[in-house]
Amino acid sequence: MSGERRMGERRADEMPLPGGDFRLFVTRLSVQAMFSLGLLEHPITKTREVNVDGARMLIDDLEMLREKTASNLDEDEQEHIDKALHELRLAFERIEE
Repeated sequence: MSGERRMGERRADEMPLPGGDFRLFVTRLSVQAMFSLGLLEHPITKTREVNVDGARMLIDDLEMLREKTASNLDEDEQEHIDKALHELRLAFERIEE
């Protein structure tokens, strides 16, 4: 039965990945940074590893994205990227101590 699917069910690899959404893009970059900060367990390796350079790069990328899009963001998008950056910076400071 493990190989059988119920009617209407689809596997994850059969579903299109969403794109073109600013908040989702920021969230994806933030999650990558959280992996680099060791805040999240890698779903495949089941480990947490700190990669300071990778985390710094992703935080810098988010800061650049915020600067380049500042006048084009709606209030919700601006709050989302500001909050993500704030939380990532705090976590980054903790691992640098």
